[in-house]
Amino acid sequence: MEQYLEKYVGELVEVRETKDIINIGSKFPDEYSGSQYTRKTKGARAKAKANAVQGIKEMIEIATERQYRDNHKEKHSDDAQKGWYYYLTRFAMPLYNNQVKTGEYNIYTACIVVNHASNDKLYLYDVVDIKKEAGNPLKAN
Repeated sequence: MEQYLEKYVGELVEVRETKDIINIGSKFPDEYSGSQYTRKTKGARAKAKANAVQGIKEMIEIATERQYRDNHKEKHSDDAQKGWYYYLTRFAMPLYNNQVKTGEYNIYTACIVVNHASNDKLYLYDVVDIKKEAGNPLKAN
């Protein structure tokens, strides 16, 4: 997963709703694949997080409901000197039956974590709080 994410390092992605420019920095692949949240995540959520990497840029683009929080951890005093932004996003994963796509998708919500660095840039940090939306799977048109 980490190697796959490294291809995005250096890219800039605009959040449509806020026009924020999110940098995909060199720390993102390691944090995404090795964060405390990732290590605690098991089962379907772990699989969802692993598969979400394929749409990370699109997840940033459609992110909504930006919220700000001050940084309170000493270990992030450099990389999140100006705090954190949290955005709500969604992604879908196809359902399979015996390795064949069924045309249905499970929809997930997640929180995109972005740090606001001392250089005034926003850096993608992690994707957390992944939850499957309740209800029946979405059928593709």
